Amino acid sequence: MSAASLIQDAGRALVLGIGGGGDVVGSLAVARFCESLGTDFVLGGVAWERFAIDPHPGPRGLDEVRGGRRIGPTALIADDAATTPEGIRFAESGMAEHLEAPTVLIDVTAGPRGAADGITTAAAELSCDLAVYVDVGGDVLAHGDEKGLASPLCDAVMLAAAAEAADRVAPVGAVFGAGCDGELTAGEVLDRVADLATHGAWTGTWGLTPPMADELEAAARIVPTEASLQAVRCARGETGTAEIRDGRRRVELGPLGALTFFFDVPGAVRDAAPLARAVADAADLEAARDALAELGIRTELDYERSRAGKGP
Repeated sequence: MSAASLIQDAGRALVLGIGGGGDVVGSLAVARFCESLGTDFVLGGVAWERFAIDPHPGPRGLDEVRGGRRIGPTALIADDAATTPEGIRFAESGMAEHLEAPTVLIDVTAGPRGAADGITTAAAELSCDLAVYVDVGGDVLAHGDEKGLASPLCDAVMLAAAAEAADRVAPVGAVFGAGCDGELTAGEVLDRVADLATHGAWTGTWGLTPPMADELEAAARIVPTEASLQAVRCARGETGTAEIRDGRRRVELGPLGALTFFFDVPGAVRDAAPLARAVADAADLEAARDALAELGIRTELDYERSRAGKGP
């Protein structure tokens, strides 16, 4: 079934940015797409801010979240004041301010099964019969050998969690802003989407509209994000190369970056998302990190620990 049909048939969608940080901003575009099809939404994401925002290495467990309403061991309803112990607001708190509505925080420290329980708890609490899992950039479909791959861990754990929860909450996967995070190139993302299609798991494509681009830009004034804003630039017709992350990453601007590719979650994990398969049985985030390390893949957790002087 197409992603549009699944969304139209749902009563309410839980739309989650699965990469942490500013992914929740790009997820707003997908949430508005759901709304345009007549389906209400609740927005959310993962309790893991980028190191430039929160210099604590790694994600936050919910015991470290100040504010909001905890609804289970790995799920929390966030308001606009939910913060880390140091007072740093989560991106989802900023989105709660923008939307003037609560958002959801999922804890990934307990690995795919723990995150899956958080997803299903939040969906039940908020009467959501569909979950849409949004990755900004496309590294959720990475194979692990891509030269620019830098943050595969959170996406892999959350996609594995989506598959784990699929018998309890119907899932739809989405890649928003192909290549806009400067990790996989635009061409690599297209190759991964073609792989989905080969296995019958590509379920639709949608383009960012001018009104939604305007709203993302407004949301980004509250929630700092570079990747989602590159998709806005693409939707406005910009082409060429842009630098993000203080010049450490380059993004190929063009129409491709304004598209969202939808996919079947179980099919992707089975046939086209090897990193999610690799972490599927991990007992917690540390075990998931170890599973990727065994494949020779360095993750964002390694990077953050190194920056904090707590790892190699």
